[in-house]
Amino acid sequence: MQAAFQLRRDAFGKLVLTNAEGEEFVGVTPVRAFPVQAPTRGISLVRDGGKEVAWIEDMAAIPSEVALLVAEELEGREFMPEIRSIRSVSSFATPCTWSVQTDRGDTEFVLKGEEDIRRLGAFSLLIADSHGIHFLIRDMFAVDKGSRKILDRFL
Repeated sequence: MQAAFQLRRDAFGKLVLTNAEGEEFVGVTPVRAFPVQAPTRGISLVRDGGKEVAWIEDMAAIPSEVALLVAEELEGREFMPEIRSIRSVSSFATPCTWSVQTDRGDTEFVLKGEEDIRRLGAFSLLIADSHGIHFLIRDMFAVDKGSRKILDRFL
């Protein structure tokens, strides 16, 4: 499928979008509309000042070279490790240190309070650590039994 725009990187590494009318926008930034529930759908390409210059309904429906550029740019801007397993917590009272396995490796973080665990829909959780880094649990019912038991103590 052909996109209604072209996307490339300039000599400085910035994304350059050329729309169907031939207008060029240098330094566009992809922004997800639904980063947790639908990370590959609803992506806006915005220029300086936040004005949208293009919309991607579904990454699977655009040419692979364009999708690769958008994905690279998103990865460079977004940092939200996904928790695969909770190995341990230092205490069931907050603040406490969590030892977790994520999609980006093992780490530890401090949970300041139970209010830093937010539900996103019926299955997902967003956990903010003491430094403001957000960790995602995409499906709290799909984690291992030990992780689920720990989560139950905090929810």
